[in-house]
Amino acid sequence: MSQELSYFRLSLLSYLKDSHPHLANDNAFIAARGDAAAEAYSTAVKNGQAHDQAGEIANETLYAGLLFSPYRTIVKILWDEFEKDVTPMLAEGVAIGLLPKLNGVFDKYHPTDDFDTTPEYDQLYTELTGAIQILLEDGI
Repeated sequence: MSQELSYFRLSLLSYLKDSHPHLANDNAFIAARGDAAAEAYSTAVKNGQAHDQAGEIANETLYAGLLFSPYRTIVKILWDEFEKDVTPMLAEGVAIGLLPKLNGVFDKYHPTDDFDTTPEYDQLYTELTGAIQILLEDGI
């Protein structure tokens, strides 16, 4: 990635660090998505869209398939269900360690950007909570 990052690349990088840290070092992905979002914005403006509408179109391109975050889901479970075992300050670090161990649970589901509003999310949450309990008891 070049030394100068576009607005869209920086926005995506910030989001990935917070929600998909395993993708935050994928420079090719960030560049491709950032460039596609910039192109979507430019095309929308050229087609007469207002800047705020063009921004929405660009953001749809930038964040497509990334709104549901397995990492953030694990952090939320640690905060909500295991606050006595994992302090909130340590939850993000613990979640990074747990994520690869929980891929098998996530693989049973097909999360979309609005997955956390579906009944399947509740099933995933319950299944993850049990798996995390076992991992924490085993010392991860």
